[in-house]
Amino acid sequence: MEKFMLLVREDLKKLKEITDLDRDDGVKEMMEWVDGLGENFAGGEPLLPKGSYVTKDGIVSDRPFIEAKEGISGYIMINAENLAQAAAIAQSCPILQRGELEMEVRPILISDFPNE
Repeated sequence: MEKFMLLVREDLKKLKEITDLDRDDGVKEMMEWVDGLGENFAGGEPLLPKGSYVTKDGIVSDRPFIEAKEGISGYIMINAENLAQAAAIAQSCPILQRGELEMEVRPILISDFPNE
């Protein structure tokens, strides 16, 4: 099995406009989908639509989050046999199927990177 990261991409303007109830419903639906992944699920978290953009010249606190239309709203780590299976797993997300988000599927280069 290989490890993959699913980068969850959403429209940042829409994320800022949804109600807390809608956000909670979306999180609940995503958690139910993730629970259904079973042994393929390896971790993940939702991300807040704020942060800092760091360059060699410093830290810019309002980029790319304000300027970008789309941003990464979370990540999911999965195990899959290959990229095709990982993409099929990503495509099974019901929120993706409704067109409310997109996912970028990326293979992890080194899954057992030493902590030393």
